Amino acid sequence: MLAYEEPCSTPVMEKTCTDVFPLTTNSSGKQETVCIFGTGDFGKSLGLKMLQCGYSVVFGSRNPQGSSLLPRGAEVLPYSEAASKSDIIVLAMHREHYDFLTELVDSLNGKVLVDVSNNRKINQYPESNAEYLAQLVPGAHVVKAFNTISAWALQSGTLDASRQVFVCGNDGKAKHRVMDIARTLGLNPLDQGSLLAANEIENYPLQLFPMWRFPFYLSSVLCVFFFVYCAIREVIYPYVNGKMDTTFRLAISIPNRVFPITALTLLALVYLPGILAAILQLYRGTKYHRFPNWLDHWMLCRKQLGLVALGFAFLHVIYTLVIPIRYYVRWRLRNSTITQALANKDIPFSTSTAWLNDSYLALGILGFFLFLLLGITSLPSVSNAVNWREFRFVQSKLGYLTLVLCTAHTLVYGGKKFLSPAVLRWNLPSAYILALIVPCSVLVMKFILVMPCIDKTLTRIRQGWERNAKYSKSALNGKSDI
Repeated sequence: MLAYEEPCSTPVMEKTCTDVFPLTTNSSGKQETVCIFGTGDFGKSLGLKMLQCGYSVVFGSRNPQGSSLLPRGAEVLPYSEAASKSDIIVLAMHREHYDFLTELVDSLNGKVLVDVSNNRKINQYPESNAEYLAQLVPGAHVVKAFNTISAWALQSGTLDASRQVFVCGNDGKAKHRVMDIARTLGLNPLDQGSLLAANEIENYPLQLFPMWRFPFYLSSVLCVFFFVYCAIREVIYPYVNGKMDTTFRLAISIPNRVFPITALTLLALVYLPGILAAILQLYRGTKYHRFPNWLDHWMLCRKQLGLVALGFAFLHVIYTLVIPIRYYVRWRLRNSTITQALANKDIPFSTSTAWLNDSYLALGILGFFLFLLLGITSLPSVSNAVNWREFRFVQSKLGYLTLVLCTAHTLVYGGKKFLSPAVLRWNLPSAYILALIVPCSVLVMKFILVMPCIDKTLTRIRQGWERNAKYSKSALNGKSDI
């Protein structure tokens, strides 16, 4: 999604790659040699990519004669000879194979060792692989990099995967040289600081949707709860009371109630943590206290919650579009028409009903349009093109407007029967009434927070004022508050 320069991914592009990125950090234009220890899939893919971008590549192997399928133009030597060819050595092997490096300590002294390894599980060892490597070869400059890029991404030109490369190391010059190589390959290096960050960088590829787990679990719980709730009201209740078989509703009718309810609830839950954070700041009278871990994680998952909610809204739209072609709907329409014709009786037109129906549809269309706009602006390619104020306006102001429209869409859907006792089944209200609890609560709390007397205090707190400080200057009027 992000707009970057296109990397070279095939031999045909070999000529253009050197025009986009510098090959070396010096200005002599001399071809730089990179040594790669390891001839596995990643080592071969990285070597091929470097050759395409103008580097000279030397592979180090324990069995040079037995190494095959290596990129054409690369040299294969024993480890000791390969190490003497370059002062940048990429270790494309697992941690358990690092022991042989103790025999090369003297020849690796002062060289840049790039650790690209990953573990099989999070926090597998007490220290990171890069820190362990630095202990084995104390005279070398160890840099952690390229472990977030797969061999497939290198082979496909990184067009089908993330181009971000996290880099960390204790030596600044060594880091910059590795970052220059990453840029030459068409990647986007991000400096993560010293080698202490290596453990977090190594754990990153092992995480499975860390920010999506809470939204997925929450949406699954909501879907199951509302599906069972609607099944009790619309399938089990008619069968128990009138022996009516309405199980066909389980396919379209009930899901088309569950999806919009889940979407509206998740949308409200996107804005609820911000309100809770504001209440905490008002209660504490300062912004310099950390939020509880559960609230902090909830706030970090707001984007994912919103995108999952948008997915359920899409499902609601699709399920609604197929309503006219359902057999049950066509049967009811045909049966109603025939009944009216035989009885020679017409149902009078109701202007109030028409208003309610059209308003319900209009609110739904406008709410879904703004919902789409929120989803589009959350994409990195779009959010990077707007400034913070524009992004905050869309995600906050238009976000609350979307919540208002979708809540109103549900309210109008209930119409006159919203609180009618006739809709109760086993004293259970309609599911859409339950769906209004969270969004209405969020809107009421937000309305209270934007009242001038409260909003002014909250703004001062967020600008640095503290209620319980012995001496603090107001960020608004410059007066001293004791």
